[in-house]
Amino acid sequence: MRRLLGKGFVPEEGKSGNGKVLFILFALSVLFLVAARAVVFKGKENLEKEMVTASEIMQQGMEVLKECREAEGIPIDQQFDPNRTGLIGLKHSPLTTSLGQLEAKRTTTNPNFAALVVFLLKEAGIKRGETIAVAASGSFPALILAVLSASRALNLRPLVISSLGASQWGANHPRFHWLRMHECLLKAHVLDWEPIALSLGGDRDRGEDVETQTRSLLVRDIKESGIFFITEQNLERNVQLRVALYREQAGKEGIKALVNIGGSWPSMGNDPEVLKLKPGLVEVDRISPPERRGIIHEMAYRCIPVIHLLYIRGLVHRYGLPWDPIPLPLPGKGTLYQITRKEQPEFIFSAATYLFLVFLVVVMRKVLQ
Repeated sequence: MRRLLGKGFVPEEGKSGNGKVLFILFALSVLFLVAARAVVFKGKENLEKEMVTASEIMQQGMEVLKECREAEGIPIDQQFDPNRTGLIGLKHSPLTTSLGQLEAKRTTTNPNFAALVVFLLKEAGIKRGETIAVAASGSFPALILAVLSASRALNLRPLVISSLGASQWGANHPRFHWLRMHECLLKAHVLDWEPIALSLGGDRDRGEDVETQTRSLLVRDIKESGIFFITEQNLERNVQLRVALYREQAGKEGIKALVNIGGSWPSMGNDPEVLKLKPGLVEVDRISPPERRGIIHEMAYRCIPVIHLLYIRGLVHRYGLPWDPIPLPLPGKGTLYQITRKEQPEFIFSAATYLFLVFLVVVMRKVLQ
């Protein structure tokens, strides 16, 4: 039976139809919330599992390097390396290229740095099995180990170009530089990848600030390794050579991201603008001209995501890792894991979509009344 039509009157069937529309919208919003929570939970669970796996690999690698160092008869000074990681070098050595902060080097020996690298790679959109470029300085051996551990956890293919020169407290022991460390990790089957190239590092990437005799020993070690040796002193040509090596090794798949470790001359270039970059997944607003451009700006110019691992205090503050911890946290423990849960883009998208559906229900209810 119909009510009388006119101003202020609506057919009973119309009201019934409106109710159905509201009910359908409400039901869709509830179903979407349930589905989104399930998807986000699964994604969060997978991410945390990969992060913890990377941390465990890094911890295993640290144990191997400690054993290698002790086997070489190189003592660990507990005054400077209270956690006895074996990854803290010397204040002064013939291999030292520049100043370095002891507390920053100790901070990076936290195995959960590998978990942070996993999170940053995911944030950059990297998928399992893809290829990444790694530009590494011997100044931060623990960070190199963290990146390689994250790569193994994500089944990535890291193309590493590393310098052997190192700042204070890094891999600056002449008998235990990064190439020696990497050989230990390969022998123990912690890692599976050889560097695609090596350089001396330091001033103009030629080790000019390393003592002459030590530089000769490094050159000998590089040549005996059979790994490609970069000796180019011109910045632009040096950078282009590195890019060519990355592209050649990556093949058709291409490079999906660059991870930069430390502040080497080929990575940073000669433009002070690069010093403004924040650590982590960086946004490069201004690209340096080619003659002053380091590998960071070169990759950004090519629209390749860049993860910048430098300025350690800012990095740990941003992501909830402890500064200079004693003892070191266990894999999977710490504020980092809480922060990364909140910052997952899937959760943000799902929450925004759900709120939009709820808003739509409210608006439609008012319109259809």
